[in-house]
Amino acid sequence: MPLDRRIQSLFGIDLPILQAPMAGAQGAAMAIAVSEAGGLGALPGALLSPETMRAELALIRQRTAKPINLNFFCHTPPAPNAAREQRWRERLGPYYRELGIDPAAPIPSANRAPFDASFAGIVEEFRPEVVSFHFGLPEAALLARVKATGAKVVSSATTADEARWLEDHGADAIIAQGYEAGGHRGIFLTEDVGNQPGLFALLPQVVDAVDVPVIAAGGIADARGIVAAFALGASAVQIGTAYLFTPEATITPMHREALRQAKDDGTALTNLFTGRPARGLVNRLMREAGPLSDVAPAFPTAGGALAPLKAKAEAAGSGDFSSLWSGQAAALGREMGAGDLTRTLWSETLERLRMA
Repeated sequence: MPLDRRIQSLFGIDLPILQAPMAGAQGAAMAIAVSEAGGLGALPGALLSPETMRAELALIRQRTAKPINLNFFCHTPPAPNAAREQRWRERLGPYYRELGIDPAAPIPSANRAPFDASFAGIVEEFRPEVVSFHFGLPEAALLARVKATGAKVVSSATTADEARWLEDHGADAIIAQGYEAGGHRGIFLTEDVGNQPGLFALLPQVVDAVDVPVIAAGGIADARGIVAAFALGASAVQIGTAYLFTPEATITPMHREALRQAKDDGTALTNLFTGRPARGLVNRLMREAGPLSDVAPAFPTAGGALAPLKAKAEAAGSGDFSSLWSGQAAALGREMGAGDLTRTLWSETLERLRMA
C-alpha cells in the first residue's frame, strides 16, 4: 500500500503517529516520550495556566529537540445562567447529602480556558512546530499570530462540512474525529451529536472533501486500526486512549483500573462532567443522571458542582463522580511506556503492511 507521507513532511516527524492531547491526563513527560520515539507528542493547554504552560514547555524543550504539538480549546465562554446552575445543584443534591457534603456550600469554579492573546504570546515565545485546536479555530487575528510563528495549524472535524470549514479558514491539516473517540467531541458547526458518523464512514468522506492531509482519530489502538486508516486515505493517525495505559499518563488509580476492565460497549457520550459531549467509561453518575442531560450547565461550567462529589468519592477509592475519559477501543490497550508504545505500534504496522 503506498503511504501518504504529507504529514511527516509537514510536521517534520519520522512516524505518522500523533499522541492525542489529553487535558488532565498527561503532561510534558508523555509528549517528550512520544516525540523522542519519532511520533508527534502533544501538550494539552486547556487546563493549564500560562505560568504552568511555560514551565511544561520549558521542560519539553530541555528534553527533546523533536517537533511537538501544543493544543488549545477555542470555545466561547458561556454567559452566567444562575437558574440553570441552581437546577444542576438541585439534581446533584441527593448525592451531596449521601456523601455528607453541604448542598448549599460554595462550589469551586470549573474552567477550561479558551485560546486568547496571552496564549498566543506563549506560542510566539516557544514556537511549537504544530498548534492544534478543538472546537473549530480561534478568531482570525489570533490565528494569524500563530501562523506567523511558522507553526502548522490543525483542528478536529466530526463531519465533512466541518472539515471543509477548517480548510477554508486556514487549517494546514485536519483530524477526522470519529464517533468512537474518547474525550470531548470536536463538534463546532452544530450541537447535535445524535447523527455523528463513525471513523470508517467519516474518514474517506473527509479525505474526498479537502485537499489538505487528514489525520484519523477514534477507535485506533493497534496496528490493525492504523493500517485500516491508511487504506481509507489517512496520512497519519492520532491515538489517545492507548496512551492512557502508559506510566506517563497522570490519571487516577480508579481511572486506570476502569480502563483495564473496559469493554467495547462500556463507554458513552456524556455532558455531565463539563457541559459538552465527551466519551467516557460509564460510571454511576452517567447511569443515574444521564449520560446526556438538559440540566447540566453549559461548557465548561458543569464540573464546578461536581468537584466536591468527585473529591469525596475519589478519596474513598471511587470513580462514581469522575470523568473517566476513554474511547471505544480501550480493551485493546497495552501497558508499556509511551515511547515504547509508539515504536511498537509502528513496527507492527510495518509488519502488517508487508503482509498485505
